[in-house]
Amino acid sequence: MTAVRVQAATVRLGDKEIVSEVDFVARPGEITALIGPNGAGKSTLLAAIAGDVTLAHGSVHMGKMDISAASANALSRTRAVMLQDTQVAFSFLVRDVAEMGRRPWSRHQEAEDDDQIVDAALQATDIIHLAAREAMTLSGGERARMALSRVLAQRTSVILLDEPTAAMDIRHQEQSLGLARTLAKEGATVILVVHDLNAAAAYADHIVCLSAGRVVADGTVSEVYTAETLSSIYDWPIEIVTLGDGQVCVLPRGRTAN
Repeated sequence: MTAVRVQAATVRLGDKEIVSEVDFVARPGEITALIGPNGAGKSTLLAAIAGDVTLAHGSVHMGKMDISAASANALSRTRAVMLQDTQVAFSFLVRDVAEMGRRPWSRHQEAEDDDQIVDAALQATDIIHLAAREAMTLSGGERARMALSRVLAQRTSVILLDEPTAAMDIRHQEQSLGLARTLAKEGATVILVVHDLNAAAAYADHIVCLSAGRVVADGTVSEVYTAETLSSIYDWPIEIVTLGDGQVCVLPRGRTAN
């Protein structure tokens, strides 16, 4: 099992500091949700955790591996990444894209099961019927599910998802977040960026809230989701309602006129 430890992570793009001194631990068996307003640095932080953006200082460890010193192949066998932008620039078939998730395992014993693993990933994301379609012909939600199928096919212990359900209809949103929940239950460390606070409340075990590139709240849903905390972070009046089954619901309120 592979925990992800983020320590003093700082990212600068040009002369601007996008992420500042971020510390948290994402644990195996849990979904960690990165939340916060637009421009808070969530996607940049996720890219830094993935090793796709260089830290100005600080560190990210996946288990004992310092990602700054890891080879591309070692990273690809440890973490799988789904980006927010799921556009495909070339005429790949849907199955071709899912098969890309198997490339880190080429010439590895596990490669013998590639076809079975890819089929299972396509089935789990409900696009097995689209396997022979050109990826460029898919809708936004279908492309997102295709990107998720590649992540599933990669079979890594760390899963990084940037707004994975943004383009999906409600059925596929629930199915996809349910897949993330299943991966966590099987021992994966799942970190996802999400704007839907109610989805984060329903599926996440651990919430890390960013504002202006810094962690302003870190804990369980019940610890982070208070009306005072969220209203302050999002600069909007928010009510927190706990339903009969214990599920937390976030209700934004209109400001009253002075």
